[in-house]
Amino acid sequence: MRLIDSHCHLEMLGDPDVAVELARQDGLAAIIAIGIDVASSRLAVGFADRFDDVFATVGLHPHDAGALDDTVLAELEILARRSKVVAIGECGLDFYRDLAPRDAQRRAFSAQIELARRAGLPLVVHVREAGEEAMAQLAEEASDLTVIMHCFSLPNFVDECNARGYYASFAGNVTYKNAGDLRAAAARVRVDRLMVETDAPFLTPVPNRGTSNTPAWVAHTAAVVAEVRGWDAARVAEVTTANARRVFALPGSG
Repeated sequence: MRLIDSHCHLEMLGDPDVAVELARQDGLAAIIAIGIDVASSRLAVGFADRFDDVFATVGLHPHDAGALDDTVLAELEILARRSKVVAIGECGLDFYRDLAPRDAQRRAFSAQIELARRAGLPLVVHVREAGEEAMAQLAEEASDLTVIMHCFSLPNFVDECNARGYYASFAGNVTYKNAGDLRAAAARVRVDRLMVETDAPFLTPVPNRGTSNTPAWVAHTAAVVAEVRGWDAARVAEVTTANARRVFALPGSG
């Protein structure tokens, strides 16, 4: 069973074509290219059009939430209709960097929750230092949606995420020495909601930390997730790939 990189910023990689080819050589089944603004969403859709094993999301990152207007939202909605767009996002709240006013982040998050509802697509959520508020906003506004917590960073909310049926995708930071809380969370996520990702070019996993991340290295993250759950490599690939195929409605998801 092959792995799926459920979250990758292909447009930020030095050579996306090479990255996709290396991922194929390492046996990856698919890559989800993530949109974080209109330009990157267009590029993600373009990658999905070019590569059979690449699929796209379209969205507005909380860092860029101040750019949201009717024109941006309309463009994202048009892109969301493309056949290989599999989710809305990444969107959410980031109160760590605070690169956009918090009220603007909340409004952009709400708008994309509604866009996911209209499009009939899952929602890819970014949360940093905003766990309480993000969970509250999701409970109030997105109770009917399928939610993917990208780069899972809410170990204190893992039981609540499980209860709500949220998908939890773990990135390379789960391999870091000081990430015991994330590893404990990875051991407790529901089997049917567990996924892995790179967030490439960010969060490069051990043993390659200090270099630019690439989709092929999702295997290192998967290995740590397998270890904390007492699984072998085949089991973590089987589970996470099946979950990614299901949540993104990828070919082969049944």
